Amino acid sequence: MTITKNIFVIGVVGPCSSGKSTLVAGLVKHGIYARNIAQEHSFVKDMWRRLTNPDILIFLDVSYSIAQERRKLNWNTEEYKEQKHRLRDARQHANFYLDTNELSPEEVLGKVLTVLKN
Repeated sequence: MTITKNIFVIGVVGPCSSGKSTLVAGLVKHGIYARNIAQEHSFVKDMWRRLTNPDILIFLDVSYSIAQERRKLNWNTEEYKEQKHRLRDARQHANFYLDTNELSPEEVLGKVLTVLKN
């Protein structure tokens, strides 16, 4: 018996406060199956693949200063750098990279929807 995958999965990775949860919620509202992959907390370099193995991997990025403006996280620049280090495999394998620093949640969703349509 052959089992085939019949759900198209979008995986979203990135550092804390990059907009992953907000983007996933927006994609779901558009009927797109998307998963927030908390890769930034794992020492397993390809956790994104092990958890979800998405058809398309989206990497959202954010600077430390903007992340702190979005959410007052109890972390320092070294912890931010460690998250970026842990995300390096996901970044290398991402189908789409988006810097969210200067974008509203609506703009992030719009850009991702445009990419997914193409």
